[in-house]
Amino acid sequence: MASTGSKSRLKTVYKNKRSIGPLHTCGSVAVSGDGSRLVTCVAEEAVLTNILTGEEICRFAGDTQSITSLCLTPSASQLIIFTSTPSLRVYDIPTATTRNKIHPVRVVARAHDAPVHVCTIDPSSTYLASGSADGVVKVWDIKRGYVTHIFKGHGGIVSALKFNFPRDPSVVVPQNILQLITASVDTRIRIFDLAATTRKGDQGARPIAVLEGHVSVPRGLDVTPDGKWLISGGRDSVVLVWNLHAKSGGVKYAEASTGKGKSNSPVLAQTIPVMERVEAVGLLLPGDLVPSSSASQLRFYTAGEKGVIRIWDVKDSSVLYSLSPVADQQTEDQEEQRQIVEAIYLPSISTIVSVHADQNILFYDLNTRNLHRQLIGFNDEIVDAVFLSPNAPKSVDSHIAFATNSSLIRVYSTTGLDARLLTGHTEIVLSLDHAAGGQLFASGSKDRSVRLWAPVPPNDDLPTEWGCVAICEGHAESVGTIAMSRTFGEGGTTNVQFMFSGSQDRTIKMWYIGDVPLVFDPSQDGQSLIKCKSLTTHKAHEKDINSLDVAPNDRLLASGSQDRTAKIYEIDFSRATGDRSAHGEIKLLGTCKGHKRGVWAVKFGRSERVLATGSGDKTVKLWNLEDFTCVKTFEGHTNSVLRVDFINHGLQLVTSASDGLVKLWNIREEECTATMDNHEDKVWALAVSTDERTIVSAAADSVVTFWQDCTEEEEQENEAKRSELVLREQDFMNYLALHDYRKAIQLALAMQQPGRLLSLFKGIRATPSESAADVSSVTGNGAVDEVLRTLGGSDLARLLRYVRDWNPNAKTSGVAQGVLYAIMKLRSADDVIAAFTDEAQEGILQSSGQESVKSTASGNTALKELVDSMIPYTERHLSRMDRLVQDSFVVDYILSEMDDGMFDGQDVDAMDVDTEISS
Repeated sequence: MASTGSKSRLKTVYKNKRSIGPLHTCGSVAVSGDGSRLVTCVAEEAVLTNILTGEEICRFAGDTQSITSLCLTPSASQLIIFTSTPSLRVYDIPTATTRNKIHPVRVVARAHDAPVHVCTIDPSSTYLASGSADGVVKVWDIKRGYVTHIFKGHGGIVSALKFNFPRDPSVVVPQNILQLITASVDTRIRIFDLAATTRKGDQGARPIAVLEGHVSVPRGLDVTPDGKWLISGGRDSVVLVWNLHAKSGGVKYAEASTGKGKSNSPVLAQTIPVMERVEAVGLLLPGDLVPSSSASQLRFYTAGEKGVIRIWDVKDSSVLYSLSPVADQQTEDQEEQRQIVEAIYLPSISTIVSVHADQNILFYDLNTRNLHRQLIGFNDEIVDAVFLSPNAPKSVDSHIAFATNSSLIRVYSTTGLDARLLTGHTEIVLSLDHAAGGQLFASGSKDRSVRLWAPVPPNDDLPTEWGCVAICEGHAESVGTIAMSRTFGEGGTTNVQFMFSGSQDRTIKMWYIGDVPLVFDPSQDGQSLIKCKSLTTHKAHEKDINSLDVAPNDRLLASGSQDRTAKIYEIDFSRATGDRSAHGEIKLLGTCKGHKRGVWAVKFGRSERVLATGSGDKTVKLWNLEDFTCVKTFEGHTNSVLRVDFINHGLQLVTSASDGLVKLWNIREEECTATMDNHEDKVWALAVSTDERTIVSAAADSVVTFWQDCTEEEEQENEAKRSELVLREQDFMNYLALHDYRKAIQLALAMQQPGRLLSLFKGIRATPSESAADVSSVTGNGAVDEVLRTLGGSDLARLLRYVRDWNPNAKTSGVAQGVLYAIMKLRSADDVIAAFTDEAQEGILQSSGQESVKSTASGNTALKELVDSMIPYTERHLSRMDRLVQDSFVVDYILSEMDDGMFDGQDVDAMDVDTEISS
């Protein structure tokens, strides 16, 4: 093997650059009016995310209960959350990213008697309406936090709410209208006059009108800005258009209050069948306002069970266009998962946001009628990953594909949260691999097929899309692993020539893919799907095949199986020329035996004739391809090793395992140089970028982590720290030589080197006093006394903590007691308390950057803790000294008895003996 050279060449530090975790797991979704921020529910918490950068701004502290409903104020300044308790929680939206959880500014512990499933806020961000499962609707004053209206009488769960505050002065209608429109499972729509409630007291709590037209639950309500037209959609597959200011009523509606002088009454103007259960409906605003003098000028959107947003024209009762195409092949489960459960219209940016049952969030641009952005809420268990370069060589590794516990393939941008879902497989996708260049990639699935995917030709105005260009069918069981050719075709061709697939049927198939294009033509979707030809089928193992890999020169193939072996094959391939068709076969060269459990991963070295294997026996083995013997074994993982790859010109290995760890290994020394930990479950997926600067790991915990190589930056930072430390140490020695004890002590405290301080105080104690001032000093040196007398607050507190650490050790307790004695003599108790207070405040300022109010409580507490920790050891040292004094008298007596009076008249001073012993 090649020499590793200098150790500095090894990569030793990979840091977590960013992570992609669950974004939306359940509940409601809210989007700011400008489309830049998104609020979603992850377990029992709400998460605020920057949509443009994919950065998590903050999390909102919950009450450990599930969130049943939430909404943002139109000004995006506050977030309202209802939980299943049911409690109402109001949060202020932070302006900057913070790691601390945001706590509510107001909490109403029992906002309703039943869970709240719908809530909305009026356009002025003043009032909040909430509808509960017991049919009660409450209107809240958000700023003051009290209930302004309570509306009862709904025949069950409240299903939709909408404020009607007309704000178009160009239309001659009553401008003092303040209404709340509600819908419930009794299929009725009720209109409440908020102003009448204020004037008439209890009588105003009755609806001014009850609209009957739906035969199933109405799920969507919307009103034109002038307050004239109401649109409602329900699960009865119809959309109703209501004229709220008709002059007479000859249609199906019922007034609940018979006040006099009523000239305008809501009437049903039109019924539009939409042929699907509607979960969301809303009016579109071309320009600033809808020219709504007549219903024929209205446009609206619907979203529901088919997972498609449709734009409708009221005049013709017809669909103008659809924003999301329906997949040609969808199973019943896929259709159910693609249902839209919520849709949000953002008029300021002409965008409709749809929330699907499979927890995905899609942004559609109404101007271009294209999918602008797609956010994946939950990836479930991620089993494989591969980097893609659809725009290579202009942009390398710009995307990454993931195979999850789903039939859909996720393709993410490496710089944000924008993703695409690739449909085609009918069952769970198990494996991915890319060909040379990273444009073409393949997927293997439980549906026993392999599909090849290519990017759509790049368009600067649209995100990158992919399409299926070929399919390989022939396996009898699930396709668990794929390995594509590592080089381009011969003779100047750009196509990849062959591919291998391994299956649960224990066979390896070789496929000819030389005719597969490297780009996908959307206009030929479903018509140009190539069916690849199988060149050979080889019965390879006695159990399931877990992994395949092709050597960098395309001459060898390796396979790993549950039968605990890895096998090496020679590839014999000849491309198609003229009338001669492509030919390919594989020949077994040798078997690598030595693992005690199944082999989960095999990988050829980038530059050496070696093979790395990862196994369920928790080890990684390196094999010599000349004689198929094991040359090195790497032990360190505590569970099955699932993925292996080479980096740094074959000098290092990177592995992932079921213990949730990613490890970096030095091959020459057979040691682990770094351990990366950001997962809580099996790390099934591991991908290394082309430049090896980024390692991506993805696990069964649905978390994707991007690890950035920071070895060079870390070395530069350490070198800078070492240089600074050397300079400081030299300054410290210079200060000691000049007897500048003040700067020496302050520098040692700043460097946080208690050992140097201990040596300094020991030296002072050992140095004989040369002047009368030093003899009378507390520490034995007048200059040191002055330093301790004037030492700054935080420095004094740090010195006392060092004294506490020195005190338990008998060898250093003398210095500790001497310094403590000097401080107690030279400083007052108030000074010491203030020192600990200053230290606590400095720590708060450094950690949060916020000002704190001065208080002696923290100083008293810290001083008490320090004294309490020093008293037991001090008492122990005092007892030891007392015993030494007593023992000195015993020694004196024994000596006097042994010399038969030889030393009579020469008394031994017990205190001198004690001093000598203690020294």
